[in-house]
Amino acid sequence: MSDQRPGTDKYPRSPLGEHQAGIPTGRDVEWQPLVDYRRNDVSETTLHGAVAWAHGGRIVHSFGGNVLCYGRSMMKPLMMKAFTGALDPVTNWEQKAIAVASHNGDTEHVAAAQSLLQPSEWGLMQTPLDVPLVQFGRQVRRPRRWYHTCSGEHAAILRGCQLLGWERVGYTLPSHPFFAAYLQRLRQVLGADWSPLRTARDGCGLPTVSNTVSELAMLFSDLALRRSEDWVWEAMQRHPDLVGGFNRLDSTILKACGGAVLAKEGADGLLGLSIVHHDFPKGLGIVVKLAHGWNPRATWYVARGLLGTLGFTLRNPYPLHRQKAFLVPGVVPPDRLEALAAVPTWDDWDPDRDRWYFELERYVAAMRPGGGQP
Repeated sequence: MSDQRPGTDKYPRSPLGEHQAGIPTGRDVEWQPLVDYRRNDVSETTLHGAVAWAHGGRIVHSFGGNVLCYGRSMMKPLMMKAFTGALDPVTNWEQKAIAVASHNGDTEHVAAAQSLLQPSEWGLMQTPLDVPLVQFGRQVRRPRRWYHTCSGEHAAILRGCQLLGWERVGYTLPSHPFFAAYLQRLRQVLGADWSPLRTARDGCGLPTVSNTVSELAMLFSDLALRRSEDWVWEAMQRHPDLVGGFNRLDSTILKACGGAVLAKEGADGLLGLSIVHHDFPKGLGIVVKLAHGWNPRATWYVARGLLGTLGFTLRNPYPLHRQKAFLVPGVVPPDRLEALAAVPTWDDWDPDRDRWYFELERYVAAMRPGGGQP
């Protein structure tokens, strides 16, 4: 009887997973170790992923960059390109910044998102009900669509559709003109014949397309090259705390790099960096993908190392508990390895609590049979 229900032909048939021709899974690719957490020199946790560097339409360094994934919310600066011209004269800088945000759902985020639409239009927005991403104290707020991390983007899409004369009903569907315009933007960088191997429904309901990490790096390289063509770059630099929020990695990078780096996080372990740097005159794009999903602290260590080799200073995340983080050399090109080795993943004030300060080996040796007293 279950086979007669609508959609059952699309549902997985086995909990072990099925192989789809041309679609590599996480089991089929070689994830690379990016950072490991050690306690007194022994690795307790090793975090795997992929890193790709792109410059001027080509990959200049790949460390597992052939991994196929979805760009998720990391792609918002590119998705909003469909509306930059229409929204430019009718929005302020706060509204522009919230349009490309994956925000925490704080008061200022909700206010900026709501300002994009008239109250009578709020019912058109199709973000899922949610609560703020970062919550302080006891949570007593009921779920609302405006708390969802993508509410600013959805409100901006609705406003843009109205200005362009596109139907607003069905704006989340892959058959909508917005999605076609987004794909066209990607093809400007990836080639006219490029098409995604898979298109899925993102957490907020909008379509998200599959790319390799290397392709994503090429797209972020192009963001830096074309940064003056519209308002996306400047809006994110003007209001970094609207892009993410308090203590968020992308907001912190935006504030730390003096307008030379655009940073955007994405769900399930994505970080995109679009960088203006004298060594890369055609725009540098770096994308990090963690194999196990969203882990801002691990991604933060990698981002600090990457940016440090380029001359940018990003603070360390909050320290690990009785562990130290160590970066794998492959996250940077070989010519930047010496610079990477000079970027510590801990601070001078951070005590070395993963070991004792006395000569432990003497006491261990003394505990062996016949060892005597230390």
